[in-house]
Amino acid sequence: MFTGLVRGIGQLQACPMGVRVRLAKGDLGAMDLGDSIAVDGVCLTVAECLADGFRADASEETLRRTGLAQRAAAQALVNLEPALRLSDRLGGHLVSGHVDGVGVIEAIERQAASWRLTLAWQDASYGRYVCEKASVAVDGISLTVAGCEPDGQRFWIAVIPHTWNTTTLAERRVGDPVNLEADLLAKYTERLLAAQTAAPSPPALTDTWLRGHGWS
Repeated sequence: MFTGLVRGIGQLQACPMGVRVRLAKGDLGAMDLGDSIAVDGVCLTVAECLADGFRADASEETLRRTGLAQRAAAQALVNLEPALRLSDRLGGHLVSGHVDGVGVIEAIERQAASWRLTLAWQDASYGRYVCEKASVAVDGISLTVAGCEPDGQRFWIAVIPHTWNTTTLAERRVGDPVNLEADLLAKYTERLLAAQTAAPSPPALTDTWLRGHGWS
């Protein structure tokens, strides 16, 4: 699990069976083989520790769901966050590192004290998890939905200067893809409610039912 609070920025490179990350800025702390690192919001496992970063395997599913392949080909900068310890402070929101899908930046507006980014899911069905003041992870960054259209496919976020300056958001341009992970609690709630609706109704508690089950 992660918090969506970026701890470093790395440069992503393609390599056989996965990607290589060179730490460019920040401090991820001590790193061991098998550690989980969020790379632009994608949970990857350290397969090899390197002097200037690490190498991680990436499955076909991961490359299909995210923008990692394109960013590795371009040797782009990526956000990095080591996995959350149970003793750590949860400063952002619960982020699993399991990206739901890719979104697109539709607008970037400079405002007096922040930047406003308008984003849209490529798969409109994920809009049902978005509502005003909900949490969303954008390239692994914990952000708050400032507003959205009724179906949630298009939404906007307010980015403060600290986040703008310490993540890769300042590198992004209109039309760029971003990795999006919807609020984990919203997805679990939907799943539980759907299962409850599909479950058969319990039998009516009647005298006949009680006698049939040993009550007299």
